[in-house]
Amino acid sequence: MNLVLVDSGGANIGSVRYALQRLGVESRLSADPAEIIAADRVILPGVGAAGPGMARLRELGLVETLRGLRQPLLGICLGMQLLFETSEEGEEACLGLLPGRVARLPAAPGIRVPHMGWNQLRSTRPSTLLEGIGDEAQAYFVHSYAAPVTSDCIATTDHGLPFAAVVARGNVSGAQFHPERSAAVGARLLQNFLTGGRA
Repeated sequence: MNLVLVDSGGANIGSVRYALQRLGVESRLSADPAEIIAADRVILPGVGAAGPGMARLRELGLVETLRGLRQPLLGICLGMQLLFETSEEGEEACLGLLPGRVARLPAAPGIRVPHMGWNQLRSTRPSTLLEGIGDEAQAYFVHSYAAPVTSDCIATTDHGLPFAAVVARGNVSGAQFHPERSAAVGARLLQNFLTGGRA
């Protein structure tokens, strides 16, 4: 399989590559539009803020490349947030592959932001991306901003309010949690993306 990890500058790139190696899959790290377009599957990892994340994609000339992909694309953490139209974080225009606006999680008594640690996934509709992942499944999150629960949301998580934990529309999908740090649940989601990859 020709699998490309977009060189988005995220600190989680190495751990994503290692998680894929544990599944027996080698990936190439690339910022070359031609290599990304030629891939069978593409993963957009990311940690940090929307502004610098989009600035790096613009600097590398990858915004239109990612918008034009027809093969399965998976965004992870910040990479998932960048799939949406806009982010409240810096009032940033994002890739616009999914409708909606990413917003800051509201702090409340007993609710810490950033949301950090294990939390439960709740499926909202069937998807090949969630095959073998039950409603009691736990995944590992680290984030302060989250995407809304829309018709593209296939699993939610609650942290003060429900937010989109996994999204899928056509060839585009995303996980707000870190599959590379989510043990068997994360490994299964990555495997499902590698073998299916569409909503």
